[in-house]
Amino acid sequence: MSTLRKTALALSGAGALVLTMLAGPGAGAAPGHGEGAGQDRAVVHHEAATTRAEQASVRAYWTPERMRSATPMELAGPGQGKGKPDKGGGSAKAVQVPQQPEFGKVFFTLGGSNYVCSGTATQSSNGDVVTTAGHCLNEGPGAFATNFVFVPAYDNGSAPYGQWVATSLRTTSAWANEGDFNHDVGFAVMAENSSGQSLTDVTGSYPIAFNLGYGLTFDAYGYPAAKPYDGQDLWRCSGTAGTDSRGTTDHRLPCSMTGGSSGGGWITGGKLNSVNSFGYRGEKDVMYGPYFGNTEQAVYQSAATS
Repeated sequence: MSTLRKTALALSGAGALVLTMLAGPGAGAAPGHGEGAGQDRAVVHHEAATTRAEQASVRAYWTPERMRSATPMELAGPGQGKGKPDKGGGSAKAVQVPQQPEFGKVFFTLGGSNYVCSGTATQSSNGDVVTTAGHCLNEGPGAFATNFVFVPAYDNGSAPYGQWVATSLRTTSAWANEGDFNHDVGFAVMAENSSGQSLTDVTGSYPIAFNLGYGLTFDAYGYPAAKPYDGQDLWRCSGTAGTDSRGTTDHRLPCSMTGGSSGGGWITGGKLNSVNSFGYRGEKDVMYGPYFGNTEQAVYQSAATS
């Protein structure tokens, strides 16, 4: 079995997302691993709730009680990882911030269990795209999620901007087929609401950017739900990202957010440029986020023009 094969883990303590990686690139390395030619093959597309009846059923499924009890969707793998990380700069301490409709919680079902992640309403030509982590919509490798909804500015079980149901889910083939954390990103295309409005007409959105390089200053947002957090508030980590020397092309950001924050957007210069993805076992208060390169851009464009 591949060392990148993962299983779902519900974190009960204060640790962040955990998994094992292989040896990786040094600072400033350009992302490889799936970049280059054949980007049309980078996209894995899954139909979700495509009819009004299906969408109504998903909305009815997510009662306030089910939303509150959903488990953080995190990942684990064997071992501790090796190598000395490039630390980056900034304080690891997350701060609570006012809710804003561009950020919200993602709820979904996998393997008969209900899970929660975070997501970002993303500027697109169709106005319907939510960006999250790949592992928040696909097992990597494995099944796609069902009952997928985005709740902007979630507030203790309430949905002040409504529940938005996914009509399709898209991720990188590297994630869906290999569980490759270099490309742990997903895009959900949401159905219009009962008034015929697209998501970002109601919530606003962040523009998305690709191939910006490394050493960027980020504000990373999410709804951490594992202790000491309770998943009811929006939190932010801020700092200059380093790089991962343990086996991915990901950014490395000091951050104390825990399970439930997966998929939350990383903003630099007013643009979305990564998401909360994982942390290493034994390395406290550090979050990693995938580099948004050509592969991620291909999947986004597929979602944005659907």
